[in-house]
Amino acid sequence: MTGAGGIIARDLKLALRQRSDAVMIVLFFVLTAALFPFGVGPEANQLAAIAPGVIWVTALLAVLLSLERLFLADYEDGSLELMALSPVPLEFTVLAKVFAHWLTTGLPLIASAPLIAVLFNMPASALPTLAFAMLLGTPTLSLIGAIGAALTLGARRGGVLVPLLVLPLYIPTLIFGVSAVDAALLGFPVRPHLLLLAGILLISLVVSPLAGAAALRQANE
Repeated sequence: MTGAGGIIARDLKLALRQRSDAVMIVLFFVLTAALFPFGVGPEANQLAAIAPGVIWVTALLAVLLSLERLFLADYEDGSLELMALSPVPLEFTVLAKVFAHWLTTGLPLIASAPLIAVLFNMPASALPTLAFAMLLGTPTLSLIGAIGAALTLGARRGGVLVPLLVLPLYIPTLIFGVSAVDAALLGFPVRPHLLLLAGILLISLVVSPLAGAAALRQANE
C-alpha cells in the first residue's frame, strides 16, 4: 500500500507540473455543454429537461480525452516495466494510477458540473443528486477506461481505439447517472439509481485492476 501511495503522489506531482492538461479537460467539459443552448434554443424548461443528459455525456467525452495518457508516458519511458518488476502487485499499481487519474480528471468535472447545471436552469434541489451520482459514476469511467488504455498500449492509433473499446461499457453508467438526476427533477426516488451506480462501481473496482494488470503484462512482453 505504501508503494501504491507513492505512485499516486508521483502522478499527482506530474499532473501539477502539466496542469494545463486538467484545465483543458474542464474547459472542454464546460464549453461543449455551453454549445447545446445554441442548438436547441434558450427555452428554460427545455434546457432543464436536457441538462442531466448533456452533463453526463459531456463528462463522459471529457474523460475519454484523458484516457490515452493514463499509462502511455510510463510505457514510453520504461517506468511501467519497472513498476511491473517492483514488489507492489501490478493490480495495486493500476488502481493507484486510476485513483490519481480520477483526482485530476473526475474530481474537477464534479466541481464544474453545478456551473453547467445553473446555466441549464436546473433546480437547486437536484444538484445534490447530480453531485452524488457523478461521485459514484466518474470513478467507474476511470476504472473502465483504464482497461481500454492498457489494452491499446503499443498499438498504432491507440487514442482512436480506446473510445471504441470503452464506450459500450460506459452505457450502463450513463443510463443510471442520467436516470438518477431525472428522478430527482421529477420527484421520484433516486435511491435505486444510486444503488445501481454503486454496484457498477464495486464491480469495476474488482474487474478493472485484474484486467488492466493482465493487459499491462502483455504490453511489457
